[in-house]
Amino acid sequence: MWHSNPVPKEVRAVVEALERLPKSAKKIGGPDALCRAFAALVDHTLLKPEALPDDIRRACGQAAHCAFAAMVVNPCYVALAAECLKGTDVAVATVAGFPLGASRTDIKRREAQQGLEDGAREVDMVIQVGALKAGNDELVEDEIRELAQACRARKAILKVILECALLTDEEKERGARLAVRAGAHFVKTSTGFGPGGATREDVALLRAVVGGDAGVKAAGGIRTLADAGSMLAAGASRLGMSSSVSVLDELRGRASK
Repeated sequence: MWHSNPVPKEVRAVVEALERLPKSAKKIGGPDALCRAFAALVDHTLLKPEALPDDIRRACGQAAHCAFAAMVVNPCYVALAAECLKGTDVAVATVAGFPLGASRTDIKRREAQQGLEDGAREVDMVIQVGALKAGNDELVEDEIRELAQACRARKAILKVILECALLTDEEKERGARLAVRAGAHFVKTSTGFGPGGATREDVALLRAVVGGDAGVKAAGGIRTLADAGSMLAAGASRLGMSSSVSVLDELRGRASK
């Protein structure tokens, strides 16, 4: 059931439709309309270190065909992805300080700025996890603020990856509050490269902390429609997936029965 989380009405509509498939698809305009609404909540992701240029081109083609919200690539592929997605509504997203978050702040800022110059419209940064765990809130907040300012100057979106699997609940809450205070647009559960991915509990916790002041992105280990639906129901407003196409195909199949 939906728990009245302060997320956009379009997310609530998708959650309610997923809970009552296939009949509910008609209420949102039919299977195609439901698939479009779902795709608009998805960041299609290809961050594997072994990814080839042709892999990026193929993934960008998928993102454009499916009309996902964004295509997330490593910094070295931003310019290529921007060229592939020119003329589409799919945003190019990149990462900073990925996947460990242990780079210096000036390096993360420059990485983000270069990504924006190359054509990215969204940046997913990883916090200095050790600094948060050590209680150095000032460093964490200042770093997020620097990247948030760089993004906002170019009307771009900043998502802050907390890597929840490494944090206590208190640390997750503190990190989310710092991100919102520093001007981030989203808080995000995971890199997908850590010891664990998104959990329903972490999504709900982050949503409870940020309320309607920021989005919540669930990422890591979301491989089925049930996984995706669970994260949205818990309060996520964006999903990061490498299995986006197969999940969307699963949705289309169920909604069309």
